[in-house]
Amino acid sequence: MDCIQLTGIRCYGYTGYLAEEQVLGQWFEVDLTLWIDLAPAGESDDITDTLDYRQAIETVKQLVKTAKFALVEKLASAIATALLELEPVQQVRVQLTKPAAPIPDFGGKITIDITRTR
Repeated sequence: MDCIQLTGIRCYGYTGYLAEEQVLGQWFEVDLTLWIDLAPAGESDDITDTLDYRQAIETVKQLVKTAKFALVEKLASAIATALLELEPVQQVRVQLTKPAAPIPDFGGKITIDITRTR
């Protein structure tokens, strides 16, 4: 199966286990792999035969900006579920990164990596 990759979707959201995270918010980064049959678009050169990337990006941004989940696992799952509702997406991989997790003496990133199939 063919795929489209969208990387570096960066937006500010309010998901986090700590109360401050749901009030103050933080930056999130999302990378997507969307499995789609690209053969029809390759033949027709018509955007209606593929996924309009703008729609996928907007879906991610809206969820990150408006959701207030306690766990990033829940946010990643919600993103995957929403993207699977878009035609013609058959499978999705969501890599959701928290670049500045509020953990003392930790300067790394935390990434949730899930794959879901329709």
